[in-house]
Formats: sequence, C-alpha cells, structure tokens
Amino acid sequence: MKNHLRTAIEASIAAGREIMKIYEQKDLQVELKEDDSPLTIADRRANDIINEFLIPSGIPVISEENIQLSFEERKSWQRCWIVDPLDGTKEFIKRNGEFTVNIALVFEGYPVLGVIYAPALKSLYFADVSESKAYQITLENEDLDLDLILTNSTQIFPQQAGSEIKVVGSRSHMSQATLDFIEKLKEEGKEVEILSKGSSLKFCLLAEGAAHVYPRFGPTMEWDTAAGQAICEAVGFTCRWAASGERITYNRENLKNDHFSVVYEG
Repeated sequence: MKNHLRTAIEASIAAGREIMKIYEQKDLQVELKEDDSPLTIADRRANDIINEFLIPSGIPVISEENIQLSFEERKSWQRCWIVDPLDGTKEFIKRNGEFTVNIALVFEGYPVLGVIYAPALKSLYFADVSESKAYQITLENEDLDLDLILTNSTQIFPQQAGSEIKVVGSRSHMSQATLDFIEKLKEEGKEVEILSKGSSLKFCLLAEGAAHVYPRFGPTMEWDTAAGQAICEAVGFTCRWAASGERITYNRENLKNDHFSVVYEG
C-alpha cells in the first residue's frame, strides 16, 4: 500500500505541474463535452501523465478522461484506480485556484487510499485508510523529495460539531434538498454556517476540521468523490448514500453518483 500511495502522490504532483503550465497561459482553449461540461488541454495532459505513473502498477484505471469500459469488462476487478486529472475545470477556467487532481485506489468497492492535490494552492492531502490517518502539506517546491514530503506532512484532524455546525455547500446555487437539510439542522437547535469551496477541496475542509458535514444533492461522478472519501473516512467520517444510508461504493455499473452526505461518525 505504501508504494501505491507514493506513486499516487508523485503522479498528482507531476500532473499538477503540467496543469499550472497551462493555467498560466492567456488562452485556456476550452471545449465542451457531449454533456456540455468544459474540457481543456490541461485535463488531457494531466490524464496522460497520471496514466504514465499508474499503468505500470498493473491495476486498471478508471479516469474521467479515459475511454470508459463496459461494466462487463470491469465487474471482476478487485482493485482499480479512480482518477480525476482535473477536478473543478470550471474553477480552473475562472482562475480561482480551487481545482484539484484526484487519485484514489479502490479495493473491493471501497477507497483504501486517496490523494488530492490543489496545484494552484500547492496544497497536498493524502491518506491511507487502513492507518486511520490523513495528512496535509503545502509544497513550497514541487521538486521536493517524496520522502521529505511524507516526513514533513502534518496530520490533520476533524472537529466535532457543537451548537454551531459548518455545512459545505454553495452560497449561490443551493438546491431545495440542501435547504431542507439545513432547515432540519436549525430545527434541531443548530446554528448553521455555509462554507463554499470548489472541487474535492470540499472533502478536505471536513478532514482538516474546517467544516462538519457535506450534503451533496447535485450530480457527481465516481472520480469526483473517491479520493475525498478515502481522506475523510481515514479520519472518522463516513460517506453514505442519502437514500439508503449505505456507504458509497465504487466501480459500479453506473459511474454517476446518487445524492450522498459526508458525516463524522468518529
């Protein structure tokens, strides 16, 4: 597992370095996919770099920018990588810095390690779920030796909610389901503060104790959440489907996520 975590960290930093080369250009060359979501050359180049790191592991890769294989071809996989080479492409285009590289390793449906790197912020998060620990480091130098990164990273901890609860969400585009969720908290006597963040950094807010709960009632895909789930579950959160209450699993027949919530369970 240690070697896989090292590989994922190296891949995320290398991809982030390439993303920033394009981010600093004036023309970002934005295209639209079939679902009207944006795509840039940074998505493609980051994906190519990550594949170069992960494919030699012999573990199959599910990536937003790879050709998606049928479930018949995937269903027997015991392990797989799940990758979003550039999560938060809209944030990338807006140039607000809140975009990430997401890499997770999944074993029998559940994330066992996760890496999230925000290259514009130079902020790296990672976790091995089996160790029940997650870490963060701000990289002053992306060429820093990997052993130094692992040694100098700081363990992060969640914070249990008291009378005030910080909810990760959107200030400007709040769904009715999210509003209902917040109203229920208020009925329970909670003071609610909404925190807004782009991409998988929402999960990082929880893991480092800056927020308490993340209800998601909008569309996401497996690669949007797998790495964040690993980091959050390593520190005591559980990511559950809103409808069934079951833990979120991966490499499903339908890679689109249903509504879910991330709640601290200790």
